[in-house]
Amino acid sequence: MPRVRSIHILALTPLIAAPAWLTLVMLALIDTLPAAAMLAAGALALLPAAALAWYAAALIELVRAALSRLAADGPEAVAAAAIAEVLFAGPLVHGTARVAQAWERDRAALESRVATARAMVEALPDPLLALDAGRRIVFANSAACRLLKAGRRDGGTDGRDLSAVLRPPSLLGAVDAVLAGDGEQAAEFTLAGPVERTFAVRIEPVAATAGDGGTRVLVVLRDVTADRRGDAMRVDFVANVSHELRTPLASLVGFIETLQGAASDDAAARTRFLALMGQQARRMTRLVADLLSLSRIEMREHTVPEHRIEIAGVLETVASLLAPRAEGRDMTIERAFAADAGAVTGDREELVQLAHNLVENALKYGRAGTAVTLAAERRGDRLLLRVTDRGEGIAAEHIPRLTERFYRVDTARSRELGGTGLGLAIVKHIASRHLAQLRVTSTQGEGSTFTVDFPALPAAPEGGRDALPQGRSSTVTRP
Repeated sequence: MPRVRSIHILALTPLIAAPAWLTLVMLALIDTLPAAAMLAAGALALLPAAALAWYAAALIELVRAALSRLAADGPEAVAAAAIAEVLFAGPLVHGTARVAQAWERDRAALESRVATARAMVEALPDPLLALDAGRRIVFANSAACRLLKAGRRDGGTDGRDLSAVLRPPSLLGAVDAVLAGDGEQAAEFTLAGPVERTFAVRIEPVAATAGDGGTRVLVVLRDVTADRRGDAMRVDFVANVSHELRTPLASLVGFIETLQGAASDDAAARTRFLALMGQQARRMTRLVADLLSLSRIEMREHTVPEHRIEIAGVLETVASLLAPRAEGRDMTIERAFAADAGAVTGDREELVQLAHNLVENALKYGRAGTAVTLAAERRGDRLLLRVTDRGEGIAAEHIPRLTERFYRVDTARSRELGGTGLGLAIVKHIASRHLAQLRVTSTQGEGSTFTVDFPALPAAPEGGRDALPQGRSSTVTRP
C-alpha cells in the first residue's frame, strides 16, 4: 500500500507540467530500465516541432500502461489513475495538438508568402540575378535565364560565376565594387549578337540574413536598346537635316554674293545663277514639305483610319499625276489593276502619297525608255499593291535600311534627281498606320519591286452602301 500512496502523490505534484519528468515516471512504473528513462528525457529536448504529435501519442501510451499497472493495486490506485488521467493525460495531448496545428498554419502561411514572392520575381520583365559573396549565381529569374540562354535554373545558371555567363568588364567591375563595400553601382554594356542589345544595370548590396541562401548582391538589367537607338536617330536626324539645308543655303549665299559683286552687270551670269538659285530653293522646299509630311503622319500613326478606300481610284490618280514626268524620261506607267481591285480601310490622302512616292522613285531610278508597272491584286483577305521598275536594282545589304530617314544608296544621284531621302520613310509610316507591311525585292541589273500588303475589306454589297464611309478625293502636288 505505501507504494500505491507514493504513486498517488506523484500524480498530484507539478510533475504533470513537465513532460520529460512525466516520461521518467511512466517508464519507471512499467519497470523500464533507468537508462532508457534518461534517454527519453534527453531526447524530448531535441524533438523538432513536426514530432510533437508523435511524442504526445507515445506519451499517452505510456500513461495508459501506467494506469493499467495501477489498476491492479486496488481502489486507491484506481482513484490515483483517474486523477492522473484528468490532470495531465488529456490536457497534454490537446495542448500539444494545438501547438502542432499553430506551427503547421504558420509554416503553410510562410510557404505561401515565399511562393508569392518567387512568382512575382519570376514574372518581372527585366532580368534579375542574385549573387553570393564569391560572385556566384544563386538565383536567376525567367527573364535572366532567357537572356543567358541557359533555360531554367536547373539548366546551368545556379552556382556558376557571373563571368561565365556575362563578361562585360563594366558589369564585373561594378559587381566587385559592391562586394568590396562601395555601395550601389550602375553600369551599361552592349551584348553582341545577330541583334545588338544594350543594357543598363543596377547592382545593389543585400544585407546578410539567415536563410537567404548566401545572397549578397542583386543585379537588375534593363534593356535600353530602343532608347539608345532613338537617341542615335535623333542625333542623326538633326545632323542630316542640318546638312541637307546647309548645302543649298550655302549655294544661295554664294550666288547672291556673286550677283551683288562681279556679276552684277553680267546678264548671262545673272540668268544662269538665278536658275541655279531656283533649283536650290525648290530642293529646300521639297525637304521642308517632306519633313512636315513625315511629322504629321507620325503624329497620326497610332490612329486607325476609318474610311473605305477603293485602291483602284488611288492608283489611277497617281498614274495620271505622274504621267507627264514619265513622258519627260521617255518612260510609261503600266496600269495592272482592275477597277474592282479591292478596298482597304484608310486615309485617301495618305494612300495617294504612299503610291505617289513609290511610283516617283521608280521613275527616278528606272532606265529611260522602260515601263513602271503599277499593280494591285487581292489574295484572300489581303490586298497587295506593287510598284516595279526596270532599273539597276538594289544591293541586298542596302534593302534593310531603305526606309531610314535620309538613307540613300547613291547620295549624289539622289540629290541630282531631287530626292530628299525621306520618301520611303514616309511610305513606311503610312503603311504602319494602315496596318500594312512594306516589302522590297530586287535583282541587280533587272530592277526592284516594292510591295505594300494591306488587310482587305470585304466587297461592298452590290447596289448597297459600304460598311465604311467613302474617303474624300485628294491630289498630291509636288514643286
